Amino acid sequence: MEVNLSSHLADRLLDWFARHARDFPWRRDRTPYRVWVAEVMLQQTRTETMGPYYERFMARFPTLESLARAPLEEVLRLWEGLGYYARARLLHAAAQKVLEEQGGELPATREELQKLPGIGPYIAGAVASIAFGRPEVALDGNACRVLSRLLALEGDPRQPSFRRRLEEYARSLMPPDRPGLFNEALMELGATICLPRRPRCDDCPISDDCRAHQLGQEEMFPGHTPRRPLPHYEVTAGVIQSPDGRVLLARRKANSFLGGLWEFPGGKREEGESLEECLVRELREEMGIEVAVGEHLITLEHGYTHFRITLHVFRCRLVAGTPQCLDCDEVRWVTVEEMAALPMPVTDRRIAGMLEVDRWRVEGRRDYPIFDV
Repeated sequence: MEVNLSSHLADRLLDWFARHARDFPWRRDRTPYRVWVAEVMLQQTRTETMGPYYERFMARFPTLESLARAPLEEVLRLWEGLGYYARARLLHAAAQKVLEEQGGELPATREELQKLPGIGPYIAGAVASIAFGRPEVALDGNACRVLSRLLALEGDPRQPSFRRRLEEYARSLMPPDRPGLFNEALMELGATICLPRRPRCDDCPISDDCRAHQLGQEEMFPGHTPRRPLPHYEVTAGVIQSPDGRVLLARRKANSFLGGLWEFPGGKREEGESLEECLVRELREEMGIEVAVGEHLITLEHGYTHFRITLHVFRCRLVAGTPQCLDCDEVRWVTVEEMAALPMPVTDRRIAGMLEVDRWRVEGRRDYPIFDV
């Protein structure tokens, strides 16, 4: 690769990072375990959102051993709200594997790290470089944007050939004695200065070496792939209560979307069905029960990465059958109070909050919590 950029680029970038790096809890104590948890949480999550979750998680699971020995349900409950719950399941599984096979010590090499559940090339490179000082490249979307602008290289960072060129260039710039700081500095520059829109080039420590800046075409790189419209689904859920007030919940299959979380049973409406017909069918298929659909309780809108839903919630009465797991991992009758300890998707937590408010009102309490429902 022919590159005529300044040999002092990395020094200027690292000097800038030393003065302007944001203060995050995972940067104050760079143990391998803390770096690993932070990098897993940062995947698909904004830094500002992730911070409080990280601190709560580390307070409860300060060591790899404490995480490995915890019940998965507790791990998922603390993860609740971060989304992409497969990250939590794989983090937990990897911690157990490290504890059982390596005495609780994370491996230091990229190759060994990638043998653990949930650790791909990026996380392996980040942990190896930041926690162990290994000369490994770790490129997130921000770092890819910085490098593509430095080279004025247009393309899709998701394409292997394009990403390989960026990795080669990053490796050519990386100082062998500070690989982790270099990776962090690239990502920090992309997150705070080299923004997708209206980059702050006047504040950039390496703008003199940036070919895109020299061309006055910063926003053209690395290029943009048009987003397809997100599909939308109508979904139903039933609140089924026993005579003693307990509520029927189902735990989603471990390897499914939102796997391991507890939900109010229901499912996606098929073409031509009414919402009530959908709910009756879903509960029959999922749990082998017959219900009578009653009053409509609430309608919730929620967006995931690849689709959106409108969730219609109804109160239901059990007419026949005993709930069983036909399309779930577990069913359980729980009190409203017990729901607080169970991990749930965002929409189901809002339903649980509504039921909690109703319970407090029935009890005549005036200090009931306010939930965004």
